[in-house]
Amino acid sequence: MTSTASEQEGGAQPGVEAGSLAVLQKLRVVIRAAQRHSLWIEKQCGVNGAQLWIMQELADAPGLRVGQVTALLAIQQATTSNLLEGLVRKGLVVKTRDPADQRVVKLFLSAQGLALLEAAPKPARGLLPEALAKLEPTHLNILNTGLQGLLSSIEVIDEAFGLQPLPFTV
Repeated sequence: MTSTASEQEGGAQPGVEAGSLAVLQKLRVVIRAAQRHSLWIEKQCGVNGAQLWIMQELADAPGLRVGQVTALLAIQQATTSNLLEGLVRKGLVVKTRDPADQRVVKLFLSAQGLALLEAAPKPARGLLPEALAKLEPTHLNILNTGLQGLLSSIEVIDEAFGLQPLPFTV
């Protein structure tokens, strides 16, 4: 008696295609790798993955405003503000008022923040953002199209989830 491909790959349930299980396994690997990296960051640095990403953005472009950081991380402004408050309390980020317009708050890494960032595990922006940035545009478009197809097949979707960091990064 010969076994089917799905039986050889761990006994797929009837009605579940081996190809979809292979994709599911790859998604699990990606998510768990990102989760492991984020936990490693927090253990090594004492800040979460999203906060370290903010610190990297401030190192690359000192003086950003909260709205600019929000756009760079593609998250909600309230989430950005909460993450920043934690960094300010720890003395890693400094808020200053723009002398030309006192309504404008600019963000800078403190000396302590810069030292922490330099010693932090890489990539500071996180495993997923860095991996996606390295993809060739053609592959990124294919992935985006495939993920949109996946989202379209899920009946109940809250689009606001796209503006929230992954739970294990905060």
